[in-house]
Amino acid sequence: WRHKVLDGTKKQYGILKKLMRDSNVDEVICATDAGREGELIFRLVYEQAGCKKPMKRLWISSMEEQAIKDGFASLKDGSCYDSLYQSALCRAKADWLVGINASRLFSVLYNQNLKVGRVQTPTLAMIVDRNQKIKEFTKEKYYMAHIKFDDMDAVTEHFQKKEDADRVAADCMERMCEVEKDDVKEKTVRPPKLYDLTTLQREANRMFGYTAQQTLDAVQEMYEQKLVTYPRTDSQYLTDEMEESTETLIQMLLGKMPYAEGLEYQSDVSKVLNSKKVSDHHAIIPTMEVAKADIGELKERSRKILYLISARVLTATADPYIYESHKCQITCNYHTFYLSAKKTKQEGFKSIENKLKQFFGVKSEKEEPELDIWDGKHYGPCDSFVSEHFTQPPKQYTEDTLLSAMERAGNEELTEDTEKKGLGTPATRAAIIEKLIQSGFVKREKKNLVPTDDGNVLITVLPDEIKSPKMTAEWEMALNHIAQNTETADEFLNGITELMQELVARY
Repeated sequence: WRHKVLDGTKKQYGILKKLMRDSNVDEVICATDAGREGELIFRLVYEQAGCKKPMKRLWISSMEEQAIKDGFASLKDGSCYDSLYQSALCRAKADWLVGINASRLFSVLYNQNLKVGRVQTPTLAMIVDRNQKIKEFTKEKYYMAHIKFDDMDAVTEHFQKKEDADRVAADCMERMCEVEKDDVKEKTVRPPKLYDLTTLQREANRMFGYTAQQTLDAVQEMYEQKLVTYPRTDSQYLTDEMEESTETLIQMLLGKMPYAEGLEYQSDVSKVLNSKKVSDHHAIIPTMEVAKADIGELKERSRKILYLISARVLTATADPYIYESHKCQITCNYHTFYLSAKKTKQEGFKSIENKLKQFFGVKSEKEEPELDIWDGKHYGPCDSFVSEHFTQPPKQYTEDTLLSAMERAGNEELTEDTEKKGLGTPATRAAIIEKLIQSGFVKREKKNLVPTDDGNVLITVLPDEIKSPKMTAEWEMALNHIAQNTETADEFLNGITELMQELVARY
């Protein structure tokens, strides 16, 4: 395996090489991003320059001055990160092996330039597959009869024929109805967890329509401005020793954030602390630098995302949302109607979420009505009418739903506690989506991601191993094992080489 310095970075590489070889320099510190790819960039330069000097590693999650000083005070020997480097090198070699062999194989086979990528192709396959399901879907019409009294709107089961629904509605017009059965359950919704990169990208797409790349760029910029912690994280927790600093942060946010005015709220920081669930980096949170910052000076996109991240620190440490769920069965002139309603007992974190949505002018999703309904009570006389509906096809992927599907790809049968599998890493998912669009395989239609003709053709001709997210998800897990030193790089690469040999032989 040999490497070549890119033309665009030759000048900077030359400066680094000269410094590394300078007799005044007796040790080198790796201070690149504290993650797999950051490690790779440093090591490639170190190796390419033929540097043999002792090496230390700076590992930080925040660009605040204090965090950087603390990091320098606790530098580790570079060799502690050798296995992380091995996993990064494996990732690069695997991508190259699959890309070069599969792209050439299928381009020659079908006599057109087909780009096949290890993570891109299964992602494209999911988009194509969803699009196909939507095309093949045949919608069917159905009808429902309603009875309405004040805020209560109860419906029948689905009727295929309109006249059946009309008959029920006619029978119930101006009649009284009775609540026959009311199944009441008290439900508790726990506060959401803090943001990792993927959940933040999904939320920003849902609320503001930002693409995954736009969100990553904005958070990266704020990280460099010291306003938020390291963005490319897959953890939704903070470490146990961050309790005090998080309390202080919350008090600052309550005073600084415009949507937090008049909030009644008790924080419970213990909900977000769990050192066992933090590997390289903790969840994304604002830093204390926000206290001094003029938020109005930020770009609009950065400002909105900073508000999201800040609000999540508050919601994650707030009380749960508690409500009564009512599933009612209502009888009117011998016909049965159904109604779902709820009654809030404790607003909890929802009050912060609602304030944030109001602040942004974002409409809340339609929820069940808040009603006071009692078993055995009579209501009426009722209005009645018939509504017409169609069965709904699956929805096209948006960045929100695609990121979620990429994160879960290949692990349908896994529980929350198993190791992370999925397509790509939080750091690379945005770039994969962008690359599919640049390569002309996917296009954006409003918020939706839809395959192009080229995208459909590519997925049609490729074999299952290369399209299946399962293989790539297993690779991600193997790369984690290499980083944790429980699997060797050779075992992994031999498996990939065998796969490519078998594929080329078969075709």
